Amino acid sequence: MGFLPNHDRAPERDLPRKTGLPRLWETLSRDFWDLFRAGFLALLGCVPFILGLAYSLTSHVLIYAPLFGLLGGAVAGPELCGLADTVLRGLRDEPGFWWKIYRRAWVRNAKASLLPGALGGGLLSTQAFLLFHAGALGISTVTGAALAAGILLVLAVSLYLWPQLALMELSFPQLVKNSALLFIGQLPRSVSALAILALYLGLTARFFFLAVTLLPFTNLWLPVLPALFLIYPGINENFQIEEKLGGT
Repeated sequence: MGFLPNHDRAPERDLPRKTGLPRLWETLSRDFWDLFRAGFLALLGCVPFILGLAYSLTSHVLIYAPLFGLLGGAVAGPELCGLADTVLRGLRDEPGFWWKIYRRAWVRNAKASLLPGALGGGLLSTQAFLLFHAGALGISTVTGAALAAGILLVLAVSLYLWPQLALMELSFPQLVKNSALLFIGQLPRSVSALAILALYLGLTARFFFLAVTLLPFTNLWLPVLPALFLIYPGINENFQIEEKLGGT
């Protein structure tokens, strides 16, 4: 074991699967380079969204926020779905050559990822703009809290939406409905996973200039792996992933 790529791993299926932190460490140490590369590509996919949001905040023009959010989110969608696919394959111990599998999954899910990415990006960008300019716009504390809750809601739906999109062909309304039900169905795990994402993104935004130097290394694998690790049991139980697709 170690931080080395192992594209043709063959899990020992006669041994019981580890649980808890030992299982998380096993997945991370075995699949680190796959996770890192998928996370780095996801980060690159988010660059247009980040630049568009930064431009809208500094230009103080409201219309730029949803416009650049929609475009940037659409660009990021396929890469976020690709990261979810990579993490899920690791969690179910699926062997294979990463780049070949990632590219095939990206092509398969790219079109379906555009709408969720665009809508999520547009909502996040608009809510972030309004929060950033709350004082100048005279936004009340209650409204500001509602905007912050809206951002958390988008992240909560995203937690379950991207894994579903990577696994199944469902309509967008069905993806959102399933995401809400799954979030509520295993609420403690969902809240913990959401806290990981929110904390990571919040710290990145708060200490952005320091975070920029670390993002090439931590990119998006760092929050996504433990977040999906927490909610994976509920996803697997509801959709019988390992029964249908294989896993130890």
